[in-house]
Amino acid sequence: MQLDLNLLTALDALLDEGSVTGAADRLRLSTPAVSRTLGRIRRLTGDDILVRTGRSMTPTPYALAIREPVRDLVRQAQALLTPLRELDLATLERTFTLRCHDALATSLAPELLRQVSDQAPGVQLRFLAETATDTDDLRHGKVDLELGGSTPQLPEFRSETIRHDPLVAVMRRGHPHAGSLDLESYAAQTHVLVSRRGRLSDPIDEILASHGLRRRVLAAVATTAAAALVISRSDSLMTAPSITCRPLIEAFGLITAPLPLTVPDASVIAVWHQRYETDAAHAWLRGKVREAHGA
Repeated sequence: MQLDLNLLTALDALLDEGSVTGAADRLRLSTPAVSRTLGRIRRLTGDDILVRTGRSMTPTPYALAIREPVRDLVRQAQALLTPLRELDLATLERTFTLRCHDALATSLAPELLRQVSDQAPGVQLRFLAETATDTDDLRHGKVDLELGGSTPQLPEFRSETIRHDPLVAVMRRGHPHAGSLDLESYAAQTHVLVSRRGRLSDPIDEILASHGLRRRVLAAVATTAAAALVISRSDSLMTAPSITCRPLIEAFGLITAPLPLTVPDASVIAVWHQRYETDAAHAWLRGKVREAHGA
């Protein structure tokens, strides 16, 4: 019997996506073509692999048992068929897509773009804003590198903590509590939160509650720039990472004060899919992002 190794790639996509349509999108094939491939896999293995349960499909016990071995086989095959090549930045032509919130983009982009332009003139960068909900864009290759504050939970993703950034209170110049912000006065002010999901509370509220205090959150906005504009025209406060937000703080003429309570630093974490772990161009990009954050 002649074995078609392409079936392994299709089986890996089917087991990972849990649907024929999702696997078709990932493999850039038509849904009928992947459906026919699933039929071949079923005949070959003698197992249904995926069975319909209502509007979704559920893997069989056999499918669950072979998911990791199939993934390992596909990864090994890709490694064998992708020889290592020395990276030539002068001739590299590639577009990288990064996703991060606006304060990170503002602090990172100038230095990163300068280095990329100098070293790899054929490389383009695309900066995307954070979305209100989590996506599978990293998994599907629509985003090459995601920068934020969360460590990935799934083993298919890799991550690196680039920076620990102390939180500070941000206010307008001439604020009544500039230079005299204690715990009670901090809690007594109105606050503007930055939240892509529009959340009106964060861990600081729990810390204040442990001191018997409660702050008034006036609003939640999606971007740091929007919060900084509100802060610049009111007596409200914003609590923000001091290094990451420095360009916006300076641009809006704001000032900072140490927080009158102990809170963990904010982390800047870079996340990428394992498929790029040994990709020389992607590793170079990660190094440039790391350097730009330290500039």
